[in-house]
Amino acid sequence: MLKGLGSLGDMGKMMKAAQEMQGKMAEMQEELGRIVVIGESGAGLVKARATAKGELTGLDIDPSIFNGDDKEMVEDLILAAIKDAQSKAAERSQDEMRKMTESLGLPADMKMPF
Repeated sequence: MLKGLGSLGDMGKMMKAAQEMQGKMAEMQEELGRIVVIGESGAGLVKARATAKGELTGLDIDPSIFNGDDKEMVEDLILAAIKDAQSKAAERSQDEMRKMTESLGLPADMKMPF
């Protein structure tokens, strides 16, 4: 009587899996906003804090580097610390994405559209 409905059941499973993945992606995005990474430069004289989403949240500069003659060096150290924080944020985000795809039974190297 309902012989041809086998593929509809599979479609329902796919839709449920897609909804589950969407929910997990939303949770992961929230978690990435709570994870903090710290980038450093100048052997820790300048530290930049960012979320794993890449949002810069703070900057810590050791006062010993403030010398009027070293303005360009200080600017370079600040820029380097921010770039380091952003790089660490991107790495952490990729790690979290990899964990999520594996938990869903997807290949670890699968690229998500986010």
